Amino acid sequence: MSKLSLATGIALLSTGLLAGAFGYGMVNVAATFDVVPLDVRLTFHAALMQRNGVVMQTAMALAAISSLALAFLSRGRARQLAGAAAALAVTAFLVTRFGNVPINGRIKVWAVTSAPADHAAILDQWETYNVVRTVAALTAFVLVIAVSRLKLADRVLVAQPG
Repeated sequence: MSKLSLATGIALLSTGLLAGAFGYGMVNVAATFDVVPLDVRLTFHAALMQRNGVVMQTAMALAAISSLALAFLSRGRARQLAGAAAALAVTAFLVTRFGNVPINGRIKVWAVTSAPADHAAILDQWETYNVVRTVAALTAFVLVIAVSRLKLADRVLVAQPG
């Protein structure tokens, strides 16, 4: 197996897992937050974020590193797409780290005390960050799929007699 094939496989897997995790969270978990009582949301949110931290950071790092490796090993349009995928994975990380994580810290406090009067606006801001990072992760996955399709097309062209 070539380095390029390995990088493509790892990039597909890691960006797919990241997009899937964020997508599931947005469509199911975050949507459920909106229909349960606030105290249930805060308690569950705080517990979920405690478990999610290492898993999601690892997924974001793998997606960024593998997409970057794919960019370095690729040429032309594939390099540009893989580079963009890496940038989007980094974007998902930065939005999480500087957008969602600080709010998660506040939610942990609210779960054991009480939410402030402006909690709805802060939770809306968390959800906006969640949408941004989910779209970034999904787009990164789509770009890595496109790179893999370009690589497949290149192999087919090379294999055909000319």
